[in-house]
Amino acid sequence: MIVERRVELRFGHESREAETHTNLSAVRQDGSCLWLAGDETATIERLTATTDGLGRVAAYDDHRTVALADLVDLPAGPDEEADIEGLARANGWLWAIGSHSLKRKKIKAGQSDAKSRKRLASVVREENRFILARLPLVTGDDGLPEVVKRHGEHTAAVLGGHGDSITDLLADDPHLGPFLPIPSKDNGIDIEGIAAQGDRLYIGLRGPVLRGWAALIEIHPETHPDDPHRLRLRPIGEGKALYRTHFLDLGGLGIRDLCPHGDDLLILTGPTMDLDGPVRVVRWPGAAKVAAADIVPADELQTVGELPYGDGDDHAEGIAVLEESDAVGPKLLVVYDSPSAERQTADGGILADVVSFEK
Repeated sequence: MIVERRVELRFGHESREAETHTNLSAVRQDGSCLWLAGDETATIERLTATTDGLGRVAAYDDHRTVALADLVDLPAGPDEEADIEGLARANGWLWAIGSHSLKRKKIKAGQSDAKSRKRLASVVREENRFILARLPLVTGDDGLPEVVKRHGEHTAAVLGGHGDSITDLLADDPHLGPFLPIPSKDNGIDIEGIAAQGDRLYIGLRGPVLRGWAALIEIHPETHPDDPHRLRLRPIGEGKALYRTHFLDLGGLGIRDLCPHGDDLLILTGPTMDLDGPVRVVRWPGAAKVAAADIVPADELQTVGELPYGDGDDHAEGIAVLEESDAVGPKLLVVYDSPSAERQTADGGILADVVSFEK
């Protein structure tokens, strides 16, 4: 994969103060706009493209912030982070999903051995991480997409907070259930991508990776009949199962993001543990047509290419197919968590990569 150029993402003062711009975890294109999220807040960001004379995106600015708590009920209230790790867009909806992960406290420099050992034994659960939100999309007076709490019969709704989160669903799962008590960076449950194709949602797991096989969860959410502000899962197929699991041989890597491309699914892959690389994009051909739980060996997947990564920085966290008027062949926009100094501009912007790839 060739990095053709970089484009600047320009965020407002409050988001820079919250360090959203240096903790980007998800991106999705919506016409001339980008929807983005960081993993340290409970907000979604919208940026709008400015283009050059050739119709290519030169930068994204005109930053707007949307607080999730203004749209849906968050289990722990508006002030706790939701650790949004994936965004998806389809059929007039924007979807946002939290990591659904536990976290182990980090050792801090300068602490005594006793305090360090105590921190390593401390596992934290933050309830806002365990949500899936569905938000109505409308076209505003300026012609740009907006998320709203209600539009006609479409209402913002959430799954989670009532003993009905995705991890609650997995409690008895023979493959994933045993990993629920394990923190994310210890190969525990860690959602890091979502893609919408029709009425299907694909949810990608950074962890666990099982004997080298990465996991995808497929669900079909719908509005809860008793409360239009809540979601429930519709049974899949002819049985009563509320989800399917798909296992993909990604060479020991986990899933860091998902992006639909026609009937295919583009998968951003990377280490499940606290490592920098390798990082690559893999295509699952015909994913949208798969009608049963699947085991997908490596020879049924296509490696699209490798992405750069740094030493402790420049971690690719989000990919979106970028549509430009002059484009020759498809492009991906790649955003990075923990951006290196060279990705940070003098006025507080962050540089994302525009990458060409084969169909």
